[in-house]
Amino acid sequence: MAKLAQATVKYTIYARFEAEGYVEKPDVIGAIFGQTEGLLGPELDLRELQRTGRIGRIDVKIENKNGKSCGLIIIPTSLDSTETALVAACCEIIERIGPCKAKVKIEKIEDVRSEKRKYIIERARELLQNLYDYGMEIEELSEQIKESVRTAELTEYQGLPAGPGIENYDSIIIVEGRADVINLLRHGVKNVIAIEGTSIPQVIIELSKKKITTVFLDGDRGGDLILKELLSVAEIDYIVRAPYGKEVEELSKKEIFKCLRNKIPVDQYKQDQKDSTQKEEQKRKHYISLQVQKSKIIEEEKKQRFKQILEEMLGTKGACFLDEELNILGKVPVKEIARAVRELRAEAVVIDGELNQKLISILQNTGIKYIVGREIKGNIKAPEFMFLIAQDEL
Repeated sequence: MAKLAQATVKYTIYARFEAEGYVEKPDVIGAIFGQTEGLLGPELDLRELQRTGRIGRIDVKIENKNGKSCGLIIIPTSLDSTETALVAACCEIIERIGPCKAKVKIEKIEDVRSEKRKYIIERARELLQNLYDYGMEIEELSEQIKESVRTAELTEYQGLPAGPGIENYDSIIIVEGRADVINLLRHGVKNVIAIEGTSIPQVIIELSKKKITTVFLDGDRGGDLILKELLSVAEIDYIVRAPYGKEVEELSKKEIFKCLRNKIPVDQYKQDQKDSTQKEEQKRKHYISLQVQKSKIIEEEKKQRFKQILEEMLGTKGACFLDEELNILGKVPVKEIARAVRELRAEAVVIDGELNQKLISILQNTGIKYIVGREIKGNIKAPEFMFLIAQDEL
């Protein structure tokens, strides 16, 4: 298992838990890995993230009193802010720890780097003063002063972080947060204002109606969500994205201006998205066609058995596991599939609900061959050996 070096930690998740019985540290850690497995797909699976060193060793501080247990879960990560928030939210779905009912609530997500930045700034001031005292080169001192002045130009416009005099520019650049504004100011870009959150403030909407508006967002899923929201409520003219996996606040001057030169008109962006959606729809139709072809070779006897069980389960929102002889191994609520599939060696599962990619991700490495549900939802990627069967195919 890879170990997360202290120097690479970006965020630390703190979660409080309460269990209605006596539990120990291994029970808590087992619940975290066991009940979150497969929820966010293979890319954000906690075991894989820990194996590759993107989350560190999970620490648990526990107190047992009066037959109950409570405590603090601490998870260090080197993920970006959006992925860290997803992992944190995932922990709150834990319903049991060991044999006991339990609740988990995220207390906070701490930006480890903020404390480091404070130290760096203070230390840099001391070093700069020492350099000045001992005779710094004029050019170097001049550049330091210029950067300090630019950073000091950070102001607020109706409560939002912005460059100086943002209302006087004909065109503006919208970024995600305060740190993004500071980085652009540091490199001479002044007509910039931050959203500060995922909800678009009214002031941003009003500015976009009066000015030529460019959005400059992080190259991650958080940026995708903010862009979607902006396009639905504001009048955007151009779109700029940081390179994939990078945040605007960490871009160099060269990277910033390269991104701005390559801005895309919003009409072109929408057309590109439309073309991409059409391609995805074609893939989805092709996939469904293959599934139909696969389902035709399923023995009629199996189909009748699946149909019978699906009809009996109507309205239960449950999952029924079957062995190779199509005998019932057990039934569980759909939300407990991830746990049950590890305990049952099943050939097939019949589900009173839709078949989607999240569900297939949970089941794809379990040896289950037949997955039967009410309908197939979206463009699903599944192993070739796996048969996905909708109710109307039975």
